[in-house]
Amino acid sequence: MRRILALLVLGLAFAFGQKELRLFIWSEYIDPAILEAFTKQTGLKVRMDLYESNEEMIAKLQAGGVSQYDLIVPSDFYVPSLIRLALVQPLNHALIPNLKNLSEKFRNPPFDPGNRYSAAYQWGTTGLIYRKDRVGVPKTWGAIFKEPKAPFILMDSPREMLGIALKYLGYSVNTLDPKQVQQAGQVLLTAKRSRYFLGFEGGVGGKNRVVAGAATYAVVYNGDAVRAADENPTKVAFAIPQEGATLWVDSMMIPAKAPNPEGAHRFINFILDPKVGAQLSNYNRYATPNQAALPYIRPEDRKNPAIYPPQELLGRLEFILDLGKNNRIYDEVWTAVKSR
Repeated sequence: MRRILALLVLGLAFAFGQKELRLFIWSEYIDPAILEAFTKQTGLKVRMDLYESNEEMIAKLQAGGVSQYDLIVPSDFYVPSLIRLALVQPLNHALIPNLKNLSEKFRNPPFDPGNRYSAAYQWGTTGLIYRKDRVGVPKTWGAIFKEPKAPFILMDSPREMLGIALKYLGYSVNTLDPKQVQQAGQVLLTAKRSRYFLGFEGGVGGKNRVVAGAATYAVVYNGDAVRAADENPTKVAFAIPQEGATLWVDSMMIPAKAPNPEGAHRFINFILDPKVGAQLSNYNRYATPNQAALPYIRPEDRKNPAIYPPQELLGRLEFILDLGKNNRIYDEVWTAVKSR
């Protein structure tokens, strides 16, 4: 009965309230056809603004975006900070019946127990996109960290880039040892001083420069690389070096002062529909957290280890955790890396 009443209230809100949904999301991260289908079903036009890093997204929220946007899609390790900073509001589960479609491991994530504030959107890994027409498969992160011999780009994301350097050194991406984090920072500083270093890029920037031929390697998210490899099969490929890398989950959240929270709930529920969830992953080439969507995922993608890593590879991958007050260790080292 509670769910029926909630959905009735939601329907009345749409009838007399907002006719627009403001989405703040990573670039190249949703099939435009999904937005069109949502508008057709709900009458809500989706206005979309883009960001290239979690830091950029949070800065915009703190500068007034918290009352301008209805939905954001942050990475897992930023979810606790968004909650602590009161930048997001709790979800009304009665308005998201499709929440039940999430795989078990995404229903009660450690960064948001009980999905009180978030619902998983996509998950994936980091790795190297590279020009296969110029170099062989990069078996180690040493391809860019130890005497690089070709132009490369680093990811403009502190925890992910430091995490990769930590994996290269044999440490955990969530180490609390300041000396280990400083060693990782030194790895990145050494890479920066290489004549082959072309800079830091967020979002799809590194992928685009490799595809264009300006760089040979770039640290990127796997889905971006998989799509690029499909479009340029003789030129580019994706690999996760032997030391391992980071895992991530992006989740849907509603800003604390969203102008249309009812529409945001409806959008979350729409994305969690099995066929829509599959359409999203088939477009993005990232793994779906939606168990009910798996039967609709392309068979070739289900078998692609770059999208759904095998158990052996998963053992070398780590989720980045929010470290609370210990995040400052990483922030300080990253600031030093970027400023020198």
